[in-house]
Amino acid sequence: MSDARIEQAASSELRLVGVLDHSTGPQLRETGRQMIRASNGARLVLDCSAVEKTSSVGIALLLAFMRDAEAAGKAVVFRGLSEDMRQIAEVSGLTELLPTEA
Repeated sequence: MSDARIEQAASSELRLVGVLDHSTGPQLRETGRQMIRASNGARLVLDCSAVEKTSSVGIALLLAFMRDAEAAGKAVVFRGLSEDMRQIAEVSGLTELLPTEA
């Protein structure tokens, strides 16, 4: 089992860490939802640079976090998408949906 987690990196920044898969996804989903709701500011950065490996679960989490942010009246942008995440998003036709930071 992986030591996957989502953590507060700065006041308006969250960081995904570890392996994102079917065993870690449900807990990350719920924790992320709570942290997005509790975050301050109108814009939230979700840093993915510490993701070690992911399956399609990682992309599903990003999409769910986008919905959570929208429901909370916040914009979300992703930073440091791993190569796994980029490839899965591209194959799934979701690249254009994921707002990324330059």
